[in-house]
Amino acid sequence: MDWLSILPPIIAITVVIWKKEVILALLLSILSAEFLLTLNSDASSLATPINTVERIVSTVGDAGNARILIFSLMVGALLAFIRDSGGVAAMVNKLIASGIASTKRRVGGITMFTGVAVFIESNLSVLTAGILARGLFDKFKMSRARLAYVIDSTSAPVCILILLNGWGAYILALLSSYELEQNPLEILWSTLPYNIYAWLTLVVVGYTIVSDKVYGPMAEAEKRLESTDSKLAVTEASKARFMLVPMMVMIGGMLGFMFWTGNGDLTAGSGSKSVLYATFLACIVAYVMLVAAKKTDHKGAFKMGFNGMSELLPLVTIVLLSITLGASLKELGTGTFVAGLVGDHLALYLVIPMLFIAGGIISFTTGTSWGTFAILIPIGMPLVQSLGLPPEIVLAAILGGGIFGDHCSPISDTTAISSLAAGCDLLTHVRTQLPYALGVGAVTIAGYLAIGLIAF
Repeated sequence: MDWLSILPPIIAITVVIWKKEVILALLLSILSAEFLLTLNSDASSLATPINTVERIVSTVGDAGNARILIFSLMVGALLAFIRDSGGVAAMVNKLIASGIASTKRRVGGITMFTGVAVFIESNLSVLTAGILARGLFDKFKMSRARLAYVIDSTSAPVCILILLNGWGAYILALLSSYELEQNPLEILWSTLPYNIYAWLTLVVVGYTIVSDKVYGPMAEAEKRLESTDSKLAVTEASKARFMLVPMMVMIGGMLGFMFWTGNGDLTAGSGSKSVLYATFLACIVAYVMLVAAKKTDHKGAFKMGFNGMSELLPLVTIVLLSITLGASLKELGTGTFVAGLVGDHLALYLVIPMLFIAGGIISFTTGTSWGTFAILIPIGMPLVQSLGLPPEIVLAAILGGGIFGDHCSPISDTTAISSLAAGCDLLTHVRTQLPYALGVGAVTIAGYLAIGLIAF
């Protein structure tokens, strides 16, 4: 049965490539996973459709997942408020007039800086940078695919490098059960110089911004300038505060709620709770500003918000199904099987690169970097104890591999949220980002291989 556990992600990826339909691919993948689960139980395989529905229901029933889905819908309302009020257009004009965003290079720099500055939570980083830069990228004739690449390839690497966030707290929790020579916090911070994938990804994003050069499918997307949000161009500019104030409320609220949910400890705060509360608060502020300024009445504001939500329903559905698929694959044991590819009899110098590769495969096939960490850290840390490997290098390879696979995966929920934030078609984002991620991944493997040959 073990080898059968990789069939659902293979089905999802095959259908995506063949039919270019992500929702259909995810549904078929979940159905196949639930069918395989019936083979290991007393349940009839005829119950597969019902089990699939129940799996989706249980996914929505989980508090953390429900927060992510409601947050995704609230983002649609917030985008509509700040866009239809004329705030985004006014902010774009203001940045251009001030000279801060007077060139493509500066626009890209602002976008990347925003993603780095909001390191507290990856979804918030992507969302903030995406909302701020949408209009600027449109103004300078840069594709939304390029925007999705910049924000996606900035947020996760920054979050995994700075670590003063939920990512750091989560990894510390996974490390705390192992008796190692160094304490978990020391090991975590020691991964910084060895997280080759994260550093190289940021370097390539910086190069793309400074050189204004794009390659492969990204270059084709630049010619087409596809966008899933074309209303900005026809929205008359009003005042920049209609965008600026809600955004500041959202960022400030995120910090405040992280402290609150963590009982005064920023790293212990709940990212899913904080980002939802902050987005909800920003929506209330945007709504009040619209009504108070007589831009619209109560009924018009609610209609505006619901229209914004409806625009994002396809992407929210993708997020829901990708999380559901992750739950099915976890029960099926897909990640554990793929982790076994690392093997018990590898040459010592191959262990580090193979952990990175295994992390990439698990993350790619399951759509979750956090799930990858949960699977591979329990495999990697015992190797540290038994073989005397440096824990910081082993952990860095696992963390980098998780992000690498996430960047390549069409079934990743973070990939979907990046597409949502940039207003870019999901498959276009995956197709245009893939060559960059694969290139950096190949160099990373070579780097870990060199470290293995030198150190072991």
